[in-house]
Amino acid sequence: MKKIAILQSNYIPWKGVFDMMNKVDTFVFFEDVDFTKRDWRTRNKIKTSEGEVWLTIPVKKAPRGTKICEIEISQDENWQEKHYKTITQYYKKAKYFEDYKWLLEKIYLEKKWTNLSEFNIFTNILIARELGIKTEFVNSKDLNTTGTKDDKLIEIVKALKGDYYLSGPAAKDYIVNQKFEKNGIKLAYIKYEYPEYSQINGEFNHFVTILDVLFNVGKKAVNYIFTGEIEEL
Repeated sequence: MKKIAILQSNYIPWKGVFDMMNKVDTFVFFEDVDFTKRDWRTRNKIKTSEGEVWLTIPVKKAPRGTKICEIEISQDENWQEKHYKTITQYYKKAKYFEDYKWLLEKIYLEKKWTNLSEFNIFTNILIARELGIKTEFVNSKDLNTTGTKDDKLIEIVKALKGDYYLSGPAAKDYIVNQKFEKNGIKLAYIKYEYPEYSQINGEFNHFVTILDVLFNVGKKAVNYIFTGEIEEL
């Protein structure tokens, strides 16, 4: 079976996203859908000695209905340098920080980013390849599909000649299982269940950027990322 997963691009997402990537043949960045404010598209959390800290990408104001792929990054502040320095400040004492500092330099220092979607997709793929993920990556805006919600998901899976769709658990709220069955697509949900690891800065927290895993456990990161189970319907 050809397994497909579809998800909006996120700002240096948590490990669950990379686990999902690793479990499918093709991962689709869902970019031709409406942008939502104050969401994972523009922000994520890191762990610090003072607790969680949000890092947020500033974006230009856009009218309701603007697609994720059309969102422009604001140039009013040097957020790239700020985020680079903040992450460095709180993780420089992590055991494997120096081994992965090059990722931060590539993400924040080598290029000035203007498009949110392009930035997120670049960083997601960069980290995925470093983790050894060999999945094919596709941008939904290149597929010219229509429809909304689960109808659009089905169109994308069929356009890619897939017959297996792996979804995140939150989509259970709107996905109609029978639609997938009718279209000959096996539906499955990932279960985000992960072991704890040695983590600096206080009480353990699963729900932070993937960088936390890399900086804390290095090459062993895959042992703490690719462990989610799958619930097949």
